[in-house]
Amino acid sequence: MAKEKQEFPPFEYPQGYQLVAGVDEVGRGPLVGDVVTAAVILDPNNPIEGLNDSKKLSENKRLALLPEIKEKALAWSVGRCSPEEIDQLNILQATMVAMQRAIEGLPVQPDLALIDGNRCPALPMDSQAVVKGDLRVAEISAASIIAKVVRDQEMEELDKLHPEFGFAKHKGYPTKAHFEAIEQHGVIAQHRKSFKPVKKALGLD
Repeated sequence: MAKEKQEFPPFEYPQGYQLVAGVDEVGRGPLVGDVVTAAVILDPNNPIEGLNDSKKLSENKRLALLPEIKEKALAWSVGRCSPEEIDQLNILQATMVAMQRAIEGLPVQPDLALIDGNRCPALPMDSQAVVKGDLRVAEISAASIIAKVVRDQEMEELDKLHPEFGFAKHKGYPTKAHFEAIEQHGVIAQHRKSFKPVKKALGLD
């Protein structure tokens, strides 16, 4: 008998909070570019249809939802950490810092932050980690869409500068094509020097 996929229960929002922000990141796995985060406070009186984990949506759907999220949300913000910061801090710490920056950048401060995943950065307000939050919490879904579109567009820009790497296709993730391009062309300034394949290419491992 096929094992049933684990279904996560619908998320129950903690009571007593007025403004709830959802926070998500995109780009922990790639070998190149920033780790990008977004924070979004949705307007309960102005719901957005079709929010879901950005990875489950087609690119066209993400691009269609982006302006709607920006228009209807009470507040949204993008945070990031550069490849240099990732190399300095490590990817987990850099992700936490990028999340803090996204929250700090909100024009309205939330009184609760819901963070996708299993850990929270240090924040000045209450926070809660939500496993599979991008599927279960509309605010986190909205944040994941913003972060994904922003990072994908940055990879497309980088692709124009370095077409030989194919960043528009693989978005900097460690694919066979990316490994082959590193082998052939070396690494560029935007590569994360602390990531194993990049380290190896630089002869640092």
